[in-house]
This record gives sequence, C-alpha cells and structure tokens, in this order.
Amino acid sequence: MSDKHLSSQFDSELSEVSSRVMEMGGLVESQIRTAVYALAEFSTELADQVTQAERRVNTMEVEIDRDLSSIIARRQPTARDLRLLIAISKITANLERAGDEAAKVARMVRAIIDSGSARMLPASELRLATDLASGLLRKALDAFARLDATTAVSILKEDDAIDREFDGFVRKLITYMMEDPRTISASLNLLFLAKAIERIGDHAKNIAEVIIYVVKGEDIRHSTMETIESVVNP
Repeated sequence: MSDKHLSSQFDSELSEVSSRVMEMGGLVESQIRTAVYALAEFSTELADQVTQAERRVNTMEVEIDRDLSSIIARRQPTARDLRLLIAISKITANLERAGDEAAKVARMVRAIIDSGSARMLPASELRLATDLASGLLRKALDAFARLDATTAVSILKEDDAIDREFDGFVRKLITYMMEDPRTISASLNLLFLAKAIERIGDHAKNIAEVIIYVVKGEDIRHSTMETIESVVNP
C-alpha cells in the first residue's frame, strides 16, 4: 500500500473523529441553552431533558477516545499529527465536563423550582453570563474546526468577562439573602448554578489553549497573555 494511500486514510479518519467532536460540542451547546431556558420558564421538564442528554455526551467521549487510541496504535503518527490527536482527546474531555456543568445547572434549576422561591430571585440576570459562556464554547469549536490560533487568543481574553459577570452576580445574591433570609436556600442553589456557568467558560478557555498547542506546538497553560500573544504572533 502506497504512502499516499496511507496518508489519505489517515486524513479521512482524522476528519471523521473531528466531525464527532463537533457533533459532541453541538450537543453540549444544546444542553446549556436548554438548561438556562428551563430556568427562565421554570420548567422541570426541560431540566430533565438536559440531564438525560448527559448520558449521550458521556458515551460520545468514550467512543471518541476509543477511536483515537485505535488511530494512534495503527498509524503511529508523529509530530503535529500526534499533537492533534492528543488535543482532540483533551477537547472531548473538556466538552464532557462542560456537559456535566450544564447537567448541574439543570439539577439546580429543579431544586430552585421545587423550593418555590424561583420568582423572588434575579435568575434572569444570569442570561448574559450564560450567553457569554455558550458563545465562547461555540467560538472555541469554530476555532478548532479551522485550527485558528488567533481566535483562540481572543477566547482567552473574553473569559475574563464571564468572571466579572459572576462576581457581580454573587454580590447581588448576597444582598438578596441579607434582605430576606427566606431566600437563602434558593439563593445558594442559584449561586452554584452561576458557578457552573462560569466553569463552562473555563472549559472553553481550556479548549482554546489546546488549539494553540496544536498550531504552535507550545504549551501556553499558566502563561501570561503577553507570552501567549508572542507565541501566536511572533
């Protein structure tokens, strides 16, 4: 079998696995949107849909990792191809964890609704943070599809906006609890929900770091933004 034929098969396998990653990412995005819509509509039915989708996300992670192991064993890739396969495994792990956070949001939504205090709390103000987190995840998947390191850098910068939204929301919740102790239990659930949304943004950030690793061959985790920008735009 010619080297060209082997290369073509390898490219086809990579393309197929990458498509599965994008499919998995789309499912996680849907989980996030549904979870927040469940809170906006005070719908336990929608919350249950999110937790049910978690099983499918978990299955996809296992299937993709199995395929990656098979490709590595059979093709013995080197250099950038190996980096890409390792990166895909890391990306699926972050997507699975983002899906876990979406499921956590759904469980908190159910607890808040069951408490009967949902309409007394500023739940709607989480929409901006959720849109930011979901948008970052979508942007990270697009950057992965194009192996776009420049977009990955912009994701790292935008994650700070989610952190600021979270900090502001925490201050507001503290005010609610101080003014009306009856809201403490539901407010704590909402606090955990907000933290889960922040973590989704963190997973998008992790994916962006992986993309830079694939494209530039540099592990920029824990690096300053100045160092990261010098790696991507030397």
